Amino acid sequence: MKEIAIIGVGIHKFGRFDNKSYLDLGQEAAQMAMQDAHLEWKDIQMAYLSKMYLPATSGARILKPLGATGIPICDIEAACASGGIALSQAFLGIQSGAFDVVMVLGVEKMPRGFMDPSMIYEKWQIQMGMDTNPSYWAMRARRHMYEYGTTDLHIAKVAYKNHKNSVHNPYSMYQKAFTMEEILKSPLVCDPIHLLEICAPNEGAAAVILCPKDKAAKYTTDPITIAACVPTNAYYSADFRAPLDSLSAKINNPGPTEVAAKKAYEQAGIGPKEINCFEVQDTDAFCEVEITEQLGLCKFGEAGRLLDEGVTEIGGKYPINMSGGLISKGEPIGASHLGQVFEVVQQLRGKAGKRQVPNAKVGLAHVLGAGNNCAVTILKR
Repeated sequence: MKEIAIIGVGIHKFGRFDNKSYLDLGQEAAQMAMQDAHLEWKDIQMAYLSKMYLPATSGARILKPLGATGIPICDIEAACASGGIALSQAFLGIQSGAFDVVMVLGVEKMPRGFMDPSMIYEKWQIQMGMDTNPSYWAMRARRHMYEYGTTDLHIAKVAYKNHKNSVHNPYSMYQKAFTMEEILKSPLVCDPIHLLEICAPNEGAAAVILCPKDKAAKYTTDPITIAACVPTNAYYSADFRAPLDSLSAKINNPGPTEVAAKKAYEQAGIGPKEINCFEVQDTDAFCEVEITEQLGLCKFGEAGRLLDEGVTEIGGKYPINMSGGLISKGEPIGASHLGQVFEVVQQLRGKAGKRQVPNAKVGLAHVLGAGNNCAVTILKR
């Protein structure tokens, strides 16, 4: 396979920006990525926009003001995994030889509060009251606690770690550390998940520019290779949504994270224990617990032990969510995965400041969304 490199990344801080339109957010992230890649808009041959809540043709609306160069600009939506799917399309486009320089931009301005259930659920699911995200997150957490002995303290330790990491991330919505007591005493959203253990829908943008690795030197002295970029929509499984799937069903089909991760490891030619840092979906703190196991960093039921031993801290063997994760950054859906990629690129370049993982050479970004949409991207120096 042709090697593909990331030559530029950009980001707009995640948060709430009432005085900015989605056009402003996207253009700032795109321009930052172009500056990082030392190129101009006229050099871009194809662009993808990942989004969920924005209007039709948002990609063209954001990017054409940079120059009406006649290139194709395509909008992509796959719930929380939108950025991963868009990145994979850019990766494949360059692999095919159709394009050399491609921009992937993720942008979102989301309504406040829980996501509009009609965006992702059938009417009957909404009428049954199963349409708010924390309900099925909480059910998965309770099932895991029942089967493996995971505790409230383990879930709180994820939030404690991620909030602590966020203090050093200028692009995070929240940049404040909390004590374990503060986390456990924060309002209960849906037992066992507390307010400080859950992410907020918000606004933001992130951009990535790709080209063939053998042409990367034209633009940068610090390219980052995409070792794997794997989207998936998993087999029928008991892994994800209720009541569409039974949480208690005992079937052998793996969930979307396991499927995507296995394919990504095969594509990259490495295993999980050869990866130095991870940015993963932590829409709630328990989600990180479960994904730690599904990515193969430990056996099922052992993620709590890794937390107890500090393995997932920045100084540990498998640092997870150095950026503060979605719990601290918030989740502007279209920009979510590209924001993870931005963080991993900064880590591999050694430019992450006080949240830097020592000697990071390989990193993984993971995103998981409605409809069993999932993507895993592995990057290396």
